[in-house]
Parts: sequence; structure tokens; C-alpha cells
Amino acid sequence: MIRKALTVLFRIVALLAVLAFSAAGLVTVADIVGRRIGEGIPGVVDIVQLFTLGGAWMAIAYAFWTKAHVRVDLVILSVPERIARGFRLLAFLLSFGLMAIMLPPAIGAFENQLAYGDRSQQLGLPIAWYWLPVLVGLALSILAIALRSLARKDPPRSGDGSHV
Repeated sequence: MIRKALTVLFRIVALLAVLAFSAAGLVTVADIVGRRIGEGIPGVVDIVQLFTLGGAWMAIAYAFWTKAHVRVDLVILSVPERIARGFRLLAFLLSFGLMAIMLPPAIGAFENQLAYGDRSQQLGLPIAWYWLPVLVGLALSILAIALRSLARKDPPRSGDGSHV
């Protein structure tokens, strides 16, 4: 039950990432077309940066949850299972550690942006908005990595299930 709810949560976050990437692309195309027929979209750089950054960080957690990160199984498949388990443990520790190390400074940066009220150059968007998807992506990634390490059965993979 909890596993299913978490899978839904990670899928929703992944959908938000796809929508953010799509919005970045659409805004870019609209700006190009707009420039051809008159005037582009004001603040296009701010908008595209926000959507791209948001999409990237929101997609990371889903990739951890579904084991969709690019990886090379050549080594793991060619060594005994005991050694392969060691490699998987090392991968867990490194990925969990990296996300866990990155979260506190990201929280600090977000808090600083809230305190100082910095804004983007073109549209004056609060820079704190740029940090929100980073925080969500990091926190959900830590959760996904931890839960994946405890799971006996892999969650359903997206797509055709192939990976490198």
C-alpha cells in the first residue's frame, strides 16, 4: 500500500518534470517565432531557466525510484554475486551520501534567498523559486534511495525496462 502510494508520488513528480521541460521548450519556440514576426517573449531566459532547473531536479527522484539512471552492468554481471552486492552497496552509499551532503547547503541557500529577497534579472522572479525544485528533488531522492535499498522487490520500471 505504501509502496504504491510512493510510486504514485514519484510518478507525479516525474510528470511535473516532463511538464516543466515541455514548458521550457514551448516558451523557447514561442520566443523564436515571436522574434520572427515582431517581438519575443520578455524574460524568456528567466522562464526557461526556471523550468529547466525545475524539471531536472524533479526528475532525479523518479530516476532513483525506478533505477532509471544510466549505469553500466558489464562489471556487475561479470563478477560473483557477493562482489556485485558490494558494488551495489557502494553505489547506494555514494548516491545517498551525495544527495544527503547537498541538501543542507541547498536549504541554507533557499533560506538566504527568502531572507534577502534576491530576484532574477529580467522578470524579477524570486530566486527562492529556483531553489524549491532543488529542495524537493534532493529530499525525494534521499527518500527514494533509502527505500530502494530496503526494498526486496524493485518498483515497476517505466518504458520498456531496458537500461545501460
